[in-house]
Amino acid sequence: MPDSVSTFDSDPNQPQVTNLSQSSADLIQAELVRMHQSSAAEIDTDEAELNMSAAANVKAATVTSHESAIALLNAQDVSLASSGVAAVRAETVNVNGMVGGVVAGTANLGNTYAGVVAARDIRGERIETLVLFGNHIEGEIHTVMDARNALIAGLVGGLFGGLIFLLGRALLRRD
Repeated sequence: MPDSVSTFDSDPNQPQVTNLSQSSADLIQAELVRMHQSSAAEIDTDEAELNMSAAANVKAATVTSHESAIALLNAQDVSLASSGVAAVRAETVNVNGMVGGVVAGTANLGNTYAGVVAARDIRGERIETLVLFGNHIEGEIHTVMDARNALIAGLVGGLFGGLIFLLGRALLRRD
């Protein structure tokens, strides 16, 4: 199993393509990366296609993922099908699966479970989320907290934390 994969051709006009199948790598740098049942610590590419694979950090212009897991994803356009992602930052996100956090210009969420979603435009079939921030929202949305409840929870949590801190200082103060 290779530790790092870099594809560089002597001819700059030749496309750089890396195909991985049932292998792992620390770093992959190429114009196009295709992974099937593989894992990578870091991917830096123009276009990434992951199928039943895992990656820790992906930086790309376009990412397509099917039944894969990604920790951190930073891209222009993202399409996730039956995949799980911890954090996504992109201009356009299409998700059908689970995601921890989304920061996007446009978020199209199918049957999605999300922790935090922040986007200008949010569209979805059925979205279940803890916190949702958006300017224009369409679809069936189920949130645990909206912006008002998040603000109230933050204020109450801060007040409670401050009182515990002051109580601890008063009890542990030595004169």
